[in-house]
Amino acid sequence: MPIAFAFPSVYKVFQERGLTERIVFIASGRLGFPSKTLMAFAMGADLIHIAREAMLSIGCIQAQICHTNKCPAGVATQNWWLQSGLDPTNKAVRFHNFMTAYRKEVMQITHACGYEHPCQITMHDVEVGMADTRSTQTLSDNYGYEKTPVDFQGLAHLKDCRHLGGLGKEKASFRKEALA
Repeated sequence: MPIAFAFPSVYKVFQERGLTERIVFIASGRLGFPSKTLMAFAMGADLIHIAREAMLSIGCIQAQICHTNKCPAGVATQNWWLQSGLDPTNKAVRFHNFMTAYRKEVMQITHACGYEHPCQITMHDVEVGMADTRSTQTLSDNYGYEKTPVDFQGLAHLKDCRHLGGLGKEKASFRKEALA
């Protein structure tokens, strides 16, 4: 089921039970374009998963035989002979360039909406086309819910968050005292 139909259905069930703050929603399914990524964040996703576009960046030719272990591009195989066609140093650069451009575009759209971080995008910021009527509706009007707002306190707060590898305020103050 496409994410545009599946995600709202699942999210609303958890939201009705007051559980959206306790669960991390990871969205997947053709989200490798910045506009689709931001749509997923607006609908309530906390993280996204990108596969197809990332694989294309390293040379996937979409032969659609990944499951056979006979990928002619050498991307989706364990066969050493087929893998020998891949140059990891070249592919790493290509993947890095894709992710850098992708992240830049996501942030440019985020900033154009007046936000500091993609988690701040709301369902009123994204409009979807309504088929043959040539009209648009916000995600909120179309899906009939509002995502639970994310408590975003700025990038400096994220940098210090102990859950993301930062020291946290209590450890940071202890470290400052220890260094003094």
